[in-house]
Amino acid sequence: MKKIFIIILALGTTMAANAGNPDRAGSAGASHILVNPWARSSGLGNSSMASVNGPEAMFLNVAGLAFVRKTELTFTNNQYLVGSGIKINALGFGQKVGESGALGISVSSMSFGEIPITEVDLPEGGIGTFSPVFTNIGLSYAKGFSNSIYGGITARLISEAIYNVKAQGIAFDAGIRYVTGEKDNIRFGIALRNVGPPMRYRGDGLSIDGTISTGSGNTTSLTVDQRADKFELPSMVNVGFAYDFIFSEKSKLTGNLQFTSNSFTRDQFGIGAEYSFNNRFILRGGYAYETNIGNEEETMTVYVGPSAGLTVQIPAGKNGTLFGFDYSYRLTNPFGGVHSLGVHIDI
Repeated sequence: MKKIFIIILALGTTMAANAGNPDRAGSAGASHILVNPWARSSGLGNSSMASVNGPEAMFLNVAGLAFVRKTELTFTNNQYLVGSGIKINALGFGQKVGESGALGISVSSMSFGEIPITEVDLPEGGIGTFSPVFTNIGLSYAKGFSNSIYGGITARLISEAIYNVKAQGIAFDAGIRYVTGEKDNIRFGIALRNVGPPMRYRGDGLSIDGTISTGSGNTTSLTVDQRADKFELPSMVNVGFAYDFIFSEKSKLTGNLQFTSNSFTRDQFGIGAEYSFNNRFILRGGYAYETNIGNEEETMTVYVGPSAGLTVQIPAGKNGTLFGFDYSYRLTNPFGGVHSLGVHIDI
């Protein structure tokens, strides 16, 4: 298992050296798997890959899943790009397995509402609607190899579908985390995400019914199937650092730094800070930067940088069970930002 992660580290370093190519922007597909559906980590501007724990870690760095205490369940609803009608629902589950392992399942579904069906002869519609749904389902396993080294792997099924066209594929994530310091307050991480074979759209929506002449005034009908071209997955490498400033047993500030090397668009830098009081009340803020992010004419992202969030956790029982509410907001241009509201239970 350790050899696998050494290979992953080498591949990730190689990808980081060759990624960040804005000339390839738009040439990859399945971009919905780049959207963080979780409230806590999105409030930090996606900068917490070295510190995120539990089910949310399956998005940024699956190695953090190994820190599940026993059982964790989280659900988040996202009002994505308010005004666009897009919604994202995400469910994550983590379960401790053995002394140092953990299994996780994550499900994320993006819906776009009802869209009118139009045809060449009926450009105004009036013949019904369709509802595109983009879904990804991940199965993860993470393990602590020692008191300092943790790693994990995710296999993710991807689906993009309307009523008569669908694309399906599979992607793999892998990540490692190194923990050090007198109080385990220094953490480094690297994660390789969205690596898999190309996807392709298929379905009746790519077929054309036509009529051809066979001579002597006779005709015959036929169906022509158009073959859609393949598209690559938006692979990336995350490299991060986190440091805990421990003021007392109840008060802690965590700083996060992260570099994201994208294969099909510009690289990003993220910074975030999280203050926790008694593990009951948590405030977060973050900023994600990429080249020309403030230039409306040249930017390649809808996000404009800042994000913020909070968590309130309530004890629920004598065994340390926590029930919590999470919220985050990410500023965008255009549209009215991204609101994420979630609940979680930690048993």
